[in-house]
Amino acid sequence: MSQCAEFQIIGRIGKIKKVGTTLRVTLAASYPYKDDRGDWAEKTRWNEITIFNEARQSYIQRNLKTGDLVRATGVIEQTSWEKNGEIQYGVSLVCEQIGRLAKGPNHADSNGADDLNP
Repeated sequence: MSQCAEFQIIGRIGKIKKVGTTLRVTLAASYPYKDDRGDWAEKTRWNEITIFNEARQSYIQRNLKTGDLVRATGVIEQTSWEKNGEIQYGVSLVCEQIGRLAKGPNHADSNGADDLNP
């Protein structure tokens, strides 16, 4: 049985960009934490997810816009590449499902929820 690390992000879309055969979507998600005085505060972090599936890419390009609140799930993959003769390491968030939870201010009609895409 194979195990992998998974992610779930609920956040607002910042950018949608095509990079080669992939689609990259940047999400802003707020995370609660306790500050030095023990009070609760929020910190916004930006996460970039990668979409390889063409049907999912089409869904995103047709239906999602900057500002939309979405839920994205997928797997975390370790990546490596060579730069200036040295191997660099990182992680990629490979999206398997994404769906709109609420429309952002860039939509003409009111807020609404959508089912997760294929």
